[in-house]
Amino acid sequence: MERRSFLKKAGAGLAAGAAVGLAACGKKEETNTSTPAASAPAAPAAPAIHSGEQIRWRLASSFPKSLDTIFGAAETLSRNLAEATGGKFQLTIHPAGELVPALGVLDAAQQGTVECAHSANYYFFGKDETFAFDCAIPFGMNSRGITAWMYEGNGLKLMREFYAQYNIVNFPMGNTGAQMGGWYRKEIKSVADINGLKMRIGGFGGRVLAKIGGVPQNIPAGEIYQSLEKGTIDAAEWIGPYDDHKLGFHKVAPFYYYPGWWEGGAQLTLMVNDKAYNSLSAEYKAILRQAASDAHVVMQARYDALNPGALKQLIGEGAKLSRFPRDVMDAAFKASREVYAELNDKNPNWKKVYADFIRFQTDQIQWNPIADGSFDQYMAAQKL
Repeated sequence: MERRSFLKKAGAGLAAGAAVGLAACGKKEETNTSTPAASAPAAPAAPAIHSGEQIRWRLASSFPKSLDTIFGAAETLSRNLAEATGGKFQLTIHPAGELVPALGVLDAAQQGTVECAHSANYYFFGKDETFAFDCAIPFGMNSRGITAWMYEGNGLKLMREFYAQYNIVNFPMGNTGAQMGGWYRKEIKSVADINGLKMRIGGFGGRVLAKIGGVPQNIPAGEIYQSLEKGTIDAAEWIGPYDDHKLGFHKVAPFYYYPGWWEGGAQLTLMVNDKAYNSLSAEYKAILRQAASDAHVVMQARYDALNPGALKQLIGEGAKLSRFPRDVMDAAFKASREVYAELNDKNPNWKKVYADFIRFQTDQIQWNPIADGSFDQYMAAQKL
């Protein structure tokens, strides 16, 4: 069934089952370290919005409109909500900087400045490293693994408990798939070449990079090209071929490495202010959940469809594609385990989620190579 028709038809029959569905669902940059607002006095509850009423929400994105794939997930959500409600649920999308800065969207949703926000939530690990589980941690799960953990494991339940401290109800909404390892002005021949390397890197992959001698930099997407061109930084990672080509990094830093060990499957998140969410009827809550799930699937489908052609184009324009040397991968993996051990000792939120995350990942990495992994490896060697 065509996905939009499905959404349109879903609204009429979901009111009775919404509560059950929601219960089942519950089963790149450092920011300031402000404390959660959970201890603040509770504001009066918003009046309930009933099915059929007009809704006008605003969404603050962490991304510029020019990045049509990652920004586009919010646009997909907006279309889905309008189509499923006959235009009654209207969501306007505001790119980074229009209402709030790119890294201010969590605070805006938490405080109710906007009803919702869309971001890569490892950006907020400066507040609490636990945010990174809702996007990607170094040497974490791939996109299928993180989606399985969120929807069929304990991921969504654990993260909902965590987000409650920030007055947020979260929904998975997009995934980039495994990312690339970034652009470098000079070759990386061994882990020794990481020493002193100034690199723009998102999330707390930068914390692991620092342990192996790198110097992480926090730079918004719009400033990366100039920083590379001027030599202010030596390297930068963003997402993958399609977006990287748009930003033109290969023109100033031609060495393109893979894989992005810090982002094996970076999930994006819809953050909804809890008072705005709780004001919705059961039917509208169900429609919101389904609309976000559809946007989640569509975003990765776009990346998977667009990245192969973009990679060919990059190579044709002079990009030099290489796999990271093994000693770089091994050093980064060892450093990531050291970081996680430190966090287990000092961050109870992290420790609680990590224990469940690593149990789930252990099963996933034993299963993945047997079916998909072996199939993909064989097919990559064939001439189609």
